[in-house]
Amino acid sequence: MVDQLKDNLTKLSGEIGHLIHTLGTKESSVLHEFDEIHHLFNRVQVSTASYYLKSYLASFTDQFEVLSKAIQHLSERNHGALIAIQRNDSLDAHIHSGVPIHAELTAPLLEAIFYTGNPLHDGAVLISKNKIISAANVLPLSRKGNEKKLGTRHRAALGLSEKTDALVLVVSEETGRAAFALEGNLLPIRTNGLSS
Repeated sequence: MVDQLKDNLTKLSGEIGHLIHTLGTKESSVLHEFDEIHHLFNRVQVSTASYYLKSYLASFTDQFEVLSKAIQHLSERNHGALIAIQRNDSLDAHIHSGVPIHAELTAPLLEAIFYTGNPLHDGAVLISKNKIISAANVLPLSRKGNEKKLGTRHRAALGLSEKTDALVLVVSEETGRAAFALEGNLLPIRTNGLSS
């Protein structure tokens, strides 16, 4: 992955260098060049975030494959999801408890919880180690001013990650896109091949 990241960053650097070199010419399509650089940068960011997600979770759950499979299926079906994975910090003071589950973490159970129409699907699932602790939890919302365009799930993912070291996975119901929040940052991830 590191070699691929270096190659992508080198390509990105080359594109930026080309843009700088051609900036003064009348034939230069600066907006097109910016668009190309923007897309390339997004691809690099998504690939890198997807790769590092596994390492961020490795010490806290050995069920990364289960989480990946569930996120991929939820994303494909545009089923919104919000999954908080407890790491070192206690989350008790920041989560309004939902419905206790206390079950082994499995992809089918996660998918069933977030199935549209299920009474638990609107809240967050809390995972600690390899167990689903509870569902339909309410998380604190981020108060970041520039996040107004984000939906409630994304604001909740950011909100918990701003107050704790939890890693929060989120799938958009509108677009099916997946991301994770960590340390007050929201990072998009790819869903196909996430576990590879």
